[in-house]
Amino acid sequence: MEKEKNTRGLAKMEGAKRPQWGSKTLTAFLFLLPFLVLYTVFIIWPVIQGVYVSLHKWGLMGKIRFLGLSNYTRFLTDRHFWESLGHTTWFVLISVPLLVVVPVCLGILANRGLRMKKFLRIAYYVPSVLSVAVISRIARWMFDPYNGFLSFLFHDLGILAPGEEIMWFREIGLVWTVITLTTVWWTIGFSMMLVVSALQDIPEQLYEAADLDGAGKTRQLFRITLPLLKPVIYLILLLQIIASFKVFGQIQLITGGAPGTATRPLILYIYESAFRQNDLGYGTAMSYALFIILVVLSYIQLKFQQKKEG
Repeated sequence: MEKEKNTRGLAKMEGAKRPQWGSKTLTAFLFLLPFLVLYTVFIIWPVIQGVYVSLHKWGLMGKIRFLGLSNYTRFLTDRHFWESLGHTTWFVLISVPLLVVVPVCLGILANRGLRMKKFLRIAYYVPSVLSVAVISRIARWMFDPYNGFLSFLFHDLGILAPGEEIMWFREIGLVWTVITLTTVWWTIGFSMMLVVSALQDIPEQLYEAADLDGAGKTRQLFRITLPLLKPVIYLILLLQIIASFKVFGQIQLITGGAPGTATRPLILYIYESAFRQNDLGYGTAMSYALFIILVVLSYIQLKFQQKKEG
């Protein structure tokens, strides 16, 4: 009897000590509710609405008629879609290597024990806080053939003869150079800070042990620093691939897709189709095509990263 009473007493004490999961779950849900409401209204619902729009002939004044999957089959035979996708892919191929390598190099430089390292971090990061309109205006001023900064500089240095100019915005190769350099200068700040943050997590004892073993700075870089930076490098690679496939603002403001349509990326073509040609349904369908491409590329890269880390 006494044993039974003790058992009941212990059970009551354990019950009193048990956390009230129901109330805690409710409290957590109430804290998350504002975010969930805003996320649903501004993210989830537009995605669902976009699918609905893509199935219709839809203009700026609203729904016109139901088309089913016609908008999705239409861009498969649209040469402008494939041309713009080709331009976007080309930009990804020429910009992403720079957008990965340059921040890593700058991050390592800004993390060294120099008196100017704080200044370097600020100087590298400042362009990323500027708007795309400001960045594009600076690029136009820098590369303008007759009144630009580089034009005056090259003439003063004797690189260009009097009356000679480099037509940055007329030759396709030079235009892509302008767009790529502008994008790299504008966007490397965030990636550089990721690298600096990752470098500060590397234990200093590893470098001290390497010094004792006689390993030089170059050997430490390739045997300690870069291997331990692999996770953040993969992250930067993924983010920059997605960002480069979504390139729009700087090209729209610097070249407008010129010369001709030689630099028109896919999102600019989507914008023109949706708003200039008043075909929101077709533009939305192409947007989902780009979304699927990004999902597939992200999945492939994540699988590749997991395989390498495994």
